[in-house]
Amino acid sequence: MARPYGLELLQALDNELDGRLGTELARVCVRANLPTQHLATIFGVSRMTIHSWFRGKPIRSARHGAIERFMNKVEEDIKTGILPAVNLKKAKVYLAQVRKTFKSK
Repeated sequence: MARPYGLELLQALDNELDGRLGTELARVCVRANLPTQHLATIFGVSRMTIHSWFRGKPIRSARHGAIERFMNKVEEDIKTGILPAVNLKKAKVYLAQVRKTFKSK
């Protein structure tokens, strides 16, 4: 897998119950084993922006709908066993498929 999520982030996610969209996105992505570098391409932002969101920084309201749709898709795929991704290759393939879906909307 790509560089794993840091222990500091994982501990922060365990301790924070703030309900911010970015931290909820982080929880979903950690459970699904989706790397931030490739996740950033879905939303057209940098990897550092994704990390900022994960740590609770504000997200422009124009992006909320796309993030919520993405999280719903990932949650559904976790429930059906498609995720978590077992390796980087599978994560990249999954995110490429999701990206196509998002571009068609």
